[in-house]
Amino acid sequence: MSVLVRLYRGQNNVWFPKWWKRALVFSGVLIFVSVLSLATRGLNLGIDFVGGVSWQVKAPGVSVEHARSQLGVVAGSGTKIQTIGDSILVEAPKASSEKIDEVRKTLADLGHTSVSQVNVSTVGPSWGKDISHKAEQALVVFLVVLLAYLSVRLEWKMAVAAIVAMVHDVIISVGVYSVFQFEVTPETVVAFLTILGYSIYDTIVVFDKVKENQARPALVSRVTFTDLANLSMNQVFMRSINTSVVALLPVICMLVVGAGILGAVALEQFSIALLVGLTAGAYSSIFIAAPILVFMKEREPRNRAIRQRIESGRVTAPTLAEAEVTPDDEIDDETEVDAEVGDEVSGSGAPSRGDATAPAQRRSAAAVAAPASAIPPRPRKKGKRR
Repeated sequence: MSVLVRLYRGQNNVWFPKWWKRALVFSGVLIFVSVLSLATRGLNLGIDFVGGVSWQVKAPGVSVEHARSQLGVVAGSGTKIQTIGDSILVEAPKASSEKIDEVRKTLADLGHTSVSQVNVSTVGPSWGKDISHKAEQALVVFLVVLLAYLSVRLEWKMAVAAIVAMVHDVIISVGVYSVFQFEVTPETVVAFLTILGYSIYDTIVVFDKVKENQARPALVSRVTFTDLANLSMNQVFMRSINTSVVALLPVICMLVVGAGILGAVALEQFSIALLVGLTAGAYSSIFIAAPILVFMKEREPRNRAIRQRIESGRVTAPTLAEAEVTPDDEIDDETEVDAEVGDEVSGSGAPSRGDATAPAQRRSAAAVAAPASAIPPRPRKKGKRR
């Protein structure tokens, strides 16, 4: 079967850990470039944050180049000219009343209208600073609430990994705006706050599946935590793809139709931030949050003991049929297997005769998630004889 068919059927067999080191290096490069650009070039802040004056007039058929040539030295340095539908929008930093009147008269001539039809707005920098301050407060509150909720709902290590992945997404998103010098407006700030929820969603989906698989003693006692995390990601991989695609489709439509065709600048600023944030969120849930969680969990005494038992050949990885058994249908001796692992952790357990005669070869961890050509039916529970 083709890769797309296997993905659609949920039969994908991807060994994610082999990509983690490369992904971490790639993310490190992106973060370095983002921080370097922020330190050297900064952000292209709009007049809502630095203050200034904006003029807008309806002028059908007038291009940006023609408007710039007509304004000439009147506009001055630092002036931004763009089209919004049939209108011309001009933004400039602080300007005197004489300059405001001159630009207003020139735009009225471009639009073949009266001076009164040219809208003029003056914005002070304090309004943008208030928005930035409120955004910072909202971000801090969000991180505290998220850390507390995930620590209770899942565990604190998962909460830490999820927050690190989210910070990674925000740094890269802001870095893209700095590298390409996209204008930062209040709409952009709203988009950055919006992507926080999208960024954390995929991570919670993966971690929730890991938590669900951790509740199965017969499986946990026979695989390393790396294998368990890889199995969980394969199980929810298609769901993550569907969620990301569905979320990206309206954003792409806003960017192409709203901004590209209709010329809505506000939609462009909002859509670019969402597009970058959603893409980074889908990427970080698998290649940032998961390896950080595995790094912390593999150092727990219980998981170290399980790895030692598997590498010594005393425990073999389960097949797909065993791995896919639900908790209600697990084998009857799971308590005994789990007890043996517990003894190994405490140091008081000794290998049983069955362990001594077990083959020394360890099954590949990919066998846990590999699709079988024919999966045998689940065994029935033995009922009590009357």
